[in-house]
Amino acid sequence: MSIWRSAGVRATDLAEQELTGRLIGADRLSAISWGRDESAVRAKDTAVLVDADTATWASWNIYAVEFARETGAEIVRIDDHGITGAAFFEHVRQLRRPVVSSPKRDDTPLPPDLVRRPVVEPVPIWTWALVSRRDEPSRAVQAAIEALTSDITVDLSEGWLPADDPFRHS
Repeated sequence: MSIWRSAGVRATDLAEQELTGRLIGADRLSAISWGRDESAVRAKDTAVLVDADTATWASWNIYAVEFARETGAEIVRIDDHGITGAAFFEHVRQLRRPVVSSPKRDDTPLPPDLVRRPVVEPVPIWTWALVSRRDEPSRAVQAAIEALTSDITVDLSEGWLPADDPFRHS
C-alpha cells in the first residue's frame, strides 16, 4: 500500500518526491494561555515555540516561523521538546502570554490554571493530507484514495495557511 496521512506537507516536497496530496481535514489552531481569559487573541499577541530538534519538529518549526513572520507573533526557541504536554504548559506559564498550540495531540489534560483561546486576525489553520505516489499504478489504491477523500469539504478561506501549503488556494 502506498498511501499515508501526512501533517504539514508542503507543495514543494510533494513535487520533488513525485507525490500528490489530497486534503482530508484541517485544524483551526488555538492558543493556550495562563489565567481565566478565554476570549479570542490576535495572532500578533501570541508566541510560537520552535524546537531545536529539527528532525522531530521540522514541519511544525517551518509552519511556526512563517506564521510568526507574517503575523508578528513572537518566536520562542526551545530545546526541550516542549511543543506538547507538560513541558509545553510550563512554557506557557513562564511566558505569561498565549502560546499557539501545535496540531500534535497528546493525552496530557489541560491544567486548571490554563485556558484554551481562539486565535484570530488571522486564524491559523493546519491541513492534513492523504499522500500517495503521483503515478500510482494500483487501481485499488486509486479507488481507496478516491473513497477516502471524495466527500471531504473544508473551508480554508477564512484562515491562514503557509505559502507552500498545497491547499492554500483550494
